[in-house]
This record gives sequence, structure tokens and C-alpha cells, in this order.
Amino acid sequence: MGWIYVFLAGLFEIGFTISLKLSQNFSVLLPSLTFVVCAAASFGLLTQAIKFIPLGTAYAIWTGIGAFGTALAGIALFGESASALRLGLLAVLVGTIVALKFASPEKTQANPEG
Repeated sequence: MGWIYVFLAGLFEIGFTISLKLSQNFSVLLPSLTFVVCAAASFGLLTQAIKFIPLGTAYAIWTGIGAFGTALAGIALFGESASALRLGLLAVLVGTIVALKFASPEKTQANPEG
């Protein structure tokens, strides 16, 4: 269950970073509200994930998903660079996220003691 939480938290991180860009320094209402909702959901889901996944692993995967998705959104929505080097490094990031998942098995139940 923790992996689902951290994956969803990462998706909401992508949502809040895109909303941050679209809010124009919080001067546009709808993207500003979307930022608040996505940020709250992202942190709430990350909080649930760390009940099942080690903190460092959950945080690394959360930020990795957010960084990867935000970079792709920047390319698709904002015309940012899609150079071969950048795309290759994003592929390495995805590989690292997958490897971390397999290197950190989920606890069978939420237990703050480990």
C-alpha cells in the first residue's frame, strides 16, 4: 500500500509544480487553489507512505517522480528543452526510482518502529 501512496504523492507533486508555474506567483486564482489542493494531497499521501516505506526511500522516490513528471510537463506544456542528453538523464532517473523500489521492500503493516 505504501508504494501506491508514494506514487500518488508523486503525481500530486507534479500537479502542484505545474500549478505553481501557472499561478504566476499566486496571482491567478484557479492555479493557486490547485497548487494548495495538490500540495496538501501530495504531503498527506507521503505521510501515509512513510508508515510503510523507509523515510529516505519514500522521499527519494517522491521527489524523483515529481522531478521526472515536472520535466516532461515542462517539455510538453512550456516548450522546454528535449535534448537527447536531458531525456537520457531522465531515463536514468526512472531507472534509479525503479531500483530503489526493489531495494526497499514494503513493510507488511504500518509500524513506526521499523
